[in-house]
Amino acid sequence: MSDRVTDQTVSLVGRIARRLSRKVSGVIVLLLKHKAAGSLGAAAGFAIAVVFTWKFLKSSSGRERRHAPKHRFLPSTNGGMSGVAAIHAEDSPTLPNFRDSDEVKEITTAFEPSFGQIVKNRLGGCRKMTCQLLGVILVEKNSEELQKHANVRPSVVEVLHEIAKYCDIYLMDRILDDECEERVLEALESAGLFHSSGLSRDKVLFCGTESGRISFVRQLEPDWHVDSNLDIISQLARFVRCQLFISSDDMGQIAPNVFTSTTLEHYFSSQ
Repeated sequence: MSDRVTDQTVSLVGRIARRLSRKVSGVIVLLLKHKAAGSLGAAAGFAIAVVFTWKFLKSSSGRERRHAPKHRFLPSTNGGMSGVAAIHAEDSPTLPNFRDSDEVKEITTAFEPSFGQIVKNRLGGCRKMTCQLLGVILVEKNSEELQKHANVRPSVVEVLHEIAKYCDIYLMDRILDDECEERVLEALESAGLFHSSGLSRDKVLFCGTESGRISFVRQLEPDWHVDSNLDIISQLARFVRCQLFISSDDMGQIAPNVFTSTTLEHYFSSQ
């Protein structure tokens, strides 16, 4: 449609140019026949008007061609050129490029908190923590098993390192004899908990009864206590700001200051 309009404009300009040419020829003849000053001035004015008219028409035609709508062809959905669609370049929207998925992932990852930040947020400003050994830090779940062996759960090591960066942590439990104590300390040392974290042998406490663990916690006055014995959790509820009950059944929050989780690392690594 725009090409047709342009051709009509060029044809019109051509006709006007030919008519003006005839007029100019007449003016020249007039000058030759009449050399009076008045006629000469009128002819000069007419000639100037013709020149300006010609320049105006020429510039108008050029602008029309420059502003003729451009087309951009988009391929059809089947990949061929048979179904192309002509779209005005100035009207075509800028579509998002979803192929740059790696960049999107990098941006998303940049806003995700690190493991250390998650642990810190979970602690909520905690300065001191007490934690049961059996069933939480150790694979063994009762004192009788410690008479044969003691093993640290591998998955708990990393979270203990992170917790120790933000607060003092004391490990404690009931044992039956001194040999059990040595096995536990050796297992903790073999796991690297005494070398690169804030843990030390002085912060591993042993007692002969379950009530002895309650006494340790009350004397230390921690912000957090972690235990797998619900009776001890209940007795300490009014003395400790926050507690984590380790149970095979994750019951969520069973009291305003008591949370539950299947493992220590699961609670402190989940957002």
